[in-house]
Amino acid sequence: MSAIHWVIVVVVVLLVFGTSKLKNVGSDLGSAIKGFKKSMADGESSENKQLKGPGQDADFNNTSQKTEDKTKNG
Repeated sequence: MSAIHWVIVVVVVLLVFGTSKLKNVGSDLGSAIKGFKKSMADGESSENKQLKGPGQDADFNNTSQKTEDKTKNG
């Protein structure tokens, strides 16, 4: 299709749906995409927590260093 055909299609769509309905569809689509991205990020973070396993949190390395320091000093 040529550019003239696309212009005609856009004009017909604007006449049929109106700008307010198209604006609402655009905002709904944007919020749906934003929600999808958020749920994907939440799913990845919970998946990473499950892969670590129980008892392996971020403070694991700090507690092992404290234990090593106590054994060296004591």
